[in-house]
Amino acid sequence: MAFQLVLSEFVSRLDAVGYAELRPIHGLVFQVLHGAGATSSELAEQLGVTKQAAGQIIDDLEKRGYVERQPHPAGGRRKLVVLTAKALEHLAVAGRILHELEAQLTKQLHDVGLQIPRAELAAIIRTLAGDSIPPLRPIW
Repeated sequence: MAFQLVLSEFVSRLDAVGYAELRPIHGLVFQVLHGAGATSSELAEQLGVTKQAAGQIIDDLEKRGYVERQPHPAGGRRKLVVLTAKALEHLAVAGRILHELEAQLTKQLHDVGLQIPRAELAAIIRTLAGDSIPPLRPIW
């Protein structure tokens, strides 16, 4: 419930500053593609979706100007999907909003004698995932 409420507030704040066309799945895609990019097959694997679903997401984001397909450095027919400047700008705004939301929650919890349970959440992740953190995936 806490995750859903925080995510809902985060998405509402992103919507309010002009990113209503994007959903949480797009943020996961941006995280996978950030840096060197990925092929649609690699994106599908990281997200735990079919190649067709990944292709549809890429098509949609490409039409909106957030990603572009480039020739793969290894050659062949594969395409490398990379973020555009528009996507990088979104990531910067989303990061700022997330930090503001976290600061607000930290203050509100502190005011009532609580704190964000980072250490406990990290321990849960380590206990369930071990040393290798699994890829970010949407929860269906």
